[in-house]
Amino acid sequence: MFRTAILRTEVAKEVVRKAIRAQNLRNIGVQALRQRHCNRTLPNGVTNQILQPCKYAEDSLVRYYSSNLPNHIRVTLPALSPTMELGTIISWEKKEGDKLNEGDLLAEIETDKATMGFETPEEGYLAKIIIPAGTKDVPIGKLVCIIVENEADIAAFKDFKDEAAGAAPAQAPAAPSPAPPAPAVAATPSPPAPLAAPPSTPSGGRVYASPMARRLAEQRNIRLQGKGSGLFGAITASDLESLSAAAPAVPEGAFIPPPVPAAAPAFAAPPVHAAHPAPAPAAAPVPHILVPPAAPGGHAAPSGPSPYVDIPVSNVRRTIAKRLLESKQLIPHYYLTAEINVDKLLKVRSGFNKKLEKSGVKLSVNDFVIKAVAAASQKVPEANASWLDSVIRQYKNVDVSVAVSTDRGLITPIVFEANNKGLVQISLAVKELAAKARQNKLQPQEFQGGSISVSNLGMFGVDYFSAIINPPQSCILAIGTTNKRLVVDESVEKGFREAQFLTVTLSCDHRVVDGAVGARWLQAFRECLEDPVAMII
Repeated sequence: MFRTAILRTEVAKEVVRKAIRAQNLRNIGVQALRQRHCNRTLPNGVTNQILQPCKYAEDSLVRYYSSNLPNHIRVTLPALSPTMELGTIISWEKKEGDKLNEGDLLAEIETDKATMGFETPEEGYLAKIIIPAGTKDVPIGKLVCIIVENEADIAAFKDFKDEAAGAAPAQAPAAPSPAPPAPAVAATPSPPAPLAAPPSTPSGGRVYASPMARRLAEQRNIRLQGKGSGLFGAITASDLESLSAAAPAVPEGAFIPPPVPAAAPAFAAPPVHAAHPAPAPAAAPVPHILVPPAAPGGHAAPSGPSPYVDIPVSNVRRTIAKRLLESKQLIPHYYLTAEINVDKLLKVRSGFNKKLEKSGVKLSVNDFVIKAVAAASQKVPEANASWLDSVIRQYKNVDVSVAVSTDRGLITPIVFEANNKGLVQISLAVKELAAKARQNKLQPQEFQGGSISVSNLGMFGVDYFSAIINPPQSCILAIGTTNKRLVVDESVEKGFREAQFLTVTLSCDHRVVDGAVGARWLQAFRECLEDPVAMII
């Protein structure tokens, strides 16, 4: 009797657990549909409020599945910048089993802006690394590691796997290359005809796919069709990854059909349909993709060494491309060019550097340029502003963004309050920021913001160029190299002399800075460079 009672209790517990699990899954499904609708119709704030219950439901589901494991902390990939959507795990600074203290550097993560350190959120021990170093395009919120409180609990997570990540890749074997057709079937033109046509929308309406899947499909020139392994048949990034892994076995330009179930149908079908049996209801849906041909005309690429190299696009490069494209498409640029005599500037710079030899500071022409930009922006504050649709925001201080070229792309660290800094302070700040930028050590607050930008290509011998505005700023100054010119000078015997001229081009946002305002700013900048002592005083 006692054993029977225990058995009944266990059965009742299992029934309750299944009911809770089913309810949680229903909650997640409802909230996902609500999220899809709200993302189209509501502002961010309202959407976030609606999505909170979904997050809590998902958390409770995770807790249920993890109930047989020791107490642990699931560390997910955080958003290390306001615009970050994906991240790359560059390296893990701790290994499994290491003791962690709050604030320890846990990993190096590449965002859409720079490579930043990710600090340990809690004290404990690193029990499991879920995402290995070198993994690219990890979405925000993805589980990256497990932290436990007690060292004895580490062993329990030795074989731990992220269930959310492991569900989709299980379909990878379902998309291998299809069996080659028999010669008689290959000669028949009727079956391939509908497959070669552009995929049409399913009878159910639109194709449901996650944002990540749509982005990957766009990048790889893949057209989505059918159903995937996600919620309500949505195509996920894992579906595309698993299909892409098997792509080399598929002929170029061929259509990949749904997987054929291994079991034979319960009833006999006519022989003409044997090549296209209906899939079993229990088979997991796989999205249809159309593999783009490798060469024009649908012919396979010739064998031998490839005539080109495909370089993967990093998160930083993708962000640069996106922002610059938006800038050129949305901002009405116009350009003002001037030639500035820098004879006095070069003499003053030489004298200052002699006095600063003992301190180890060496001023550059770019330091004077940044100071002149700050001074001109104080004289013409209309250019030190941003377009915010409903208002034009003018800044009281001049925060100068300085373009720095790195191995990973262009980044613009900021010299804050350049109007309140001296030349030595500006020089030290620029050198420090440039070094950190090239070492991928910049913090977000060091490159996010700014009120006006400077881009200098003079050291490469570029005479002049036009730079693209860095939104939401309204102006960027492009600096070319110095060139010698002959100028009229009646004070010398020959009546002319050599002079050094610097060519600069100011790119302006016409929504904020009218032509006359831009000309006044450029005139103020010229006066500062042609008489640097007056600018400093």
